[in-house]
Amino acid sequence: MTKWNLTDYNPDDFANRRHIGPSVTEMAEMLKAVGVDALETLIEQTVPQAIRQAEALDWPALSEAELLQRMREVAEKNRVMTSLIGQGYFGTVTPPAIQRNILENPAWYTAYTPYQPEIAQGRLEALLNFQTMVADLTGLPVANASLLDEATAAAEAMAMAQRVAKSKAKGFFVSENLHPQTVSVIETRAAPLGIEIIRGLPEECDPAQVFGAIFQYPGTFGHVRDLSPEVAALHAAGAVAIFATDLLALCVLKEPAAMGADIAIGSAQRFGVPMGYGGPHAGFMACKDEMKRAMPGRIVGVSIDAKGNQAYRLSLQTREQHIRREKATSNVCTAQALLAVMASFYAVFHGPEGLRAIAQRVHLHAVTLANALREAGAIVEPEHFFDTITVRVGVGQQGILAAARHRGINLRKVGRDRVGISVDETTDAGVIARVLDAFGITDPAVSATVPAIPENLLRETDYLTHPIFHMNRAESEMMRYMRRLSDRDLALDRAMIPLGSCTMKLNAAAEMMPITWPEFGALHPFAPEDQAAGYHEVFADLTEKLCEITGYDAFSLQPNSGAQGEYAGLLTIADYHKSRGEERDICLIPVSAHGTNPASAQMAGMQVVVVKSAPNGDIDLEDFAEKAAKAGDRLAAVMITYPSTHGVFEDTVREVCDITHRHGGQVYIDGANMNALVGLVKPGEIGGDVSHLNLHKTFAIPHGGGGPGMGPIGVKAHLAPFLPADPRSGDAGAVAAAPWGSASILLISWAYILMMGGQGLTQATRVAILNANYIASRLAGAYPILFMGNRGRVAHECIIDTRPFAAHGVTVDDIAKRLIDNGFHAPTMSWPVAGTLMVEPTESETKAEIDRLITAFMAIRDEITDVADGRISAEASPLRHAPHTVEDLVAEWDRPYSREQGCFPAGAFRIDKYWPPVGRVDNAYGDRNLICTCPPLEAYAEAAE
Repeated sequence: MTKWNLTDYNPDDFANRRHIGPSVTEMAEMLKAVGVDALETLIEQTVPQAIRQAEALDWPALSEAELLQRMREVAEKNRVMTSLIGQGYFGTVTPPAIQRNILENPAWYTAYTPYQPEIAQGRLEALLNFQTMVADLTGLPVANASLLDEATAAAEAMAMAQRVAKSKAKGFFVSENLHPQTVSVIETRAAPLGIEIIRGLPEECDPAQVFGAIFQYPGTFGHVRDLSPEVAALHAAGAVAIFATDLLALCVLKEPAAMGADIAIGSAQRFGVPMGYGGPHAGFMACKDEMKRAMPGRIVGVSIDAKGNQAYRLSLQTREQHIRREKATSNVCTAQALLAVMASFYAVFHGPEGLRAIAQRVHLHAVTLANALREAGAIVEPEHFFDTITVRVGVGQQGILAAARHRGINLRKVGRDRVGISVDETTDAGVIARVLDAFGITDPAVSATVPAIPENLLRETDYLTHPIFHMNRAESEMMRYMRRLSDRDLALDRAMIPLGSCTMKLNAAAEMMPITWPEFGALHPFAPEDQAAGYHEVFADLTEKLCEITGYDAFSLQPNSGAQGEYAGLLTIADYHKSRGEERDICLIPVSAHGTNPASAQMAGMQVVVVKSAPNGDIDLEDFAEKAAKAGDRLAAVMITYPSTHGVFEDTVREVCDITHRHGGQVYIDGANMNALVGLVKPGEIGGDVSHLNLHKTFAIPHGGGGPGMGPIGVKAHLAPFLPADPRSGDAGAVAAAPWGSASILLISWAYILMMGGQGLTQATRVAILNANYIASRLAGAYPILFMGNRGRVAHECIIDTRPFAAHGVTVDDIAKRLIDNGFHAPTMSWPVAGTLMVEPTESETKAEIDRLITAFMAIRDEITDVADGRISAEASPLRHAPHTVEDLVAEWDRPYSREQGCFPAGAFRIDKYWPPVGRVDNAYGDRNLICTCPPLEAYAEAAE
């Protein structure tokens, strides 16, 4: 009888069969090209032995099937209730067409931030739709492409108001009707900036004392009132009026602009985005036209391409923190692009009539509840409201809350004697009956047709008038529109995105699946914690494993982005120094640091002192030591990235940490390059006191076209008491609106860690380093590799120096745009060194795809040689005309190179070629003619002329 022996091949080995790209055979070929005989030999040549961790990561790996079973078991520990807590989070219905074609579609969730607009036209159009939706509903002409959450948007609005206000007052008024979590984040932001927070009812605001004020409309307890008198008084004193508002409410309520508001902020969560126990959700901001150049975050604008055709791009990019550094007024880096796209499609899906109908139904359900409670003798407040009422129940508060929970409903505890009720899109007659039953009202004879909104506060203006919001909403047409937009983009589902410091790795389907399960998506972030036992099991295990990976003792999962993690980490350091009675305010930052580093330090109230780089790209140790000594007892922190932003492992990292500690400072190690450390080096063991981790980079959360991201911070034990506070308290100390940030996407990183196992995570790091060194070795003869470590190796990324080609008229932009013709997203351009390309292949790319990239680079090098040797001018070359579109292919051809060379260069797919929808975008035109909402169609024709 034939006997079978088990082979070495394990089809359930997720790390080596699914996540890590190169096979064992391919790795052997790559190692040969690099010039070593074994992967461990390369690691020894790359990573200083003195900092290698002693103990291996050793938890076992789960297969995909085992992971999904584990997730099911955890999900069942969450109890999904009907949430009527409100407070900025609401039940909503995600149209299945949007869930399937956007949220669950890798064409949307694996895309990168649209810094290369030619290959991001679909995302940019969807985000422009979002901006138009926000601008229309708020009545303000300019909106940005989203912020991290409502509370962050409020804090950003406060800082923006201080910049633009004519008043020189130091105070900022915060209405008592603001959501508590928003107040907490505002208080946190205000303290380092020396802003005095003044709290009170709207009518108690003294305009003479403040540069700005923020009001909740509708209020957190439901109040809807005309705020025009308060706004007029603020304007008379040169102060700025900010409205924290609700997009669904604005479908029936008078818009903020009609009351004179200067800035409006809020959350787009209830436009089809699940609550997810806190996120991610798209915050929004809109403002008056004269304030637009002070607005934080990203703004999508309309421009033209090289042929005069309409094209979208990110506008006003010179405001971004990576350029302005310590002069930046915000460190906003990650937006919530994917969630903004979902919200914009929700508006397209329903149109203005549908949104108005949903808003009217929500409001009348709230009126029905209020009428029934009043008829039963309850005291219901306020008189005028949209979706939220507050009921005075006295000593019966706990009983009412418990009775509602017994009926599967969570209500809001307000003070000691009131209960809050917020209805939403999912509320129906059965929910209303259960709520009334909890109050002992069993047979209400009520119905509502008359709104509880005064006539002067009913909306009179139109909104969403652009044709895009009036398209035929048959699902077939909606599906095709979403497909058309995704086809205009280049995401990871099409090709490698070799971005330095951005780690565009595999986002496996098994990791993504649980986030849409209702057991995870339908939980309110302020629900009783015993209803979220599954989530808290995830938090506990994820925290334990992140501590083991990093060598830190505690973690906060709250920060909603890497930049917010930086900010939170520096605040933690600042609070630690204050607790010791020390006034330390100097932060040393190498010139090579991430652009958000100096911006974060400035926001945390620190003074930035820049440290030079040595010729080899390392921190100039002599300059660092001198500046640390000069700072003395004012030295608060040093912010370093390891491996360095130049892509090498510096041998002096321990010395940098030791010098900092000798002067009493704390070491912040930026976690952007953690993909080169996991399993090899623990930042908490080499001198780090705090680090943020970009879960959207190293730990497999997808970038979503520019967000979501997560930036939890790990700290040593002495800093643990100073981690971000719970925002539910309303007291200072929180950095995000929800206690555990964007909780639902933490599931992705947890799944990644569980399926990789300790050994798989370590192998991923090793292969990421191999892939980068393979590229560096293959390209070294054709392109200068700018920085190499002391042993001639790069870390997990390498910098290609294109500056020598400028002498021949070839720019870094030419090379980046030409790569689009080859079917690639360009590497990171001109950062950290102007005129360079920073390449990071990650461990997930196969040798075939890496070889295709190398082929593309070599073909481009040949084209540069043609220019350098005088065979063609730079202006006439395919480099300058890139990227080439289908229009180029079929139009009259009068160029000195062939159509074949222009449109089908080496490395490009011929059958499955990606065609950019527009030619090279005119950035200068877009900034001179700033259009940030969907213009009428005839405007495009005028722009082209």
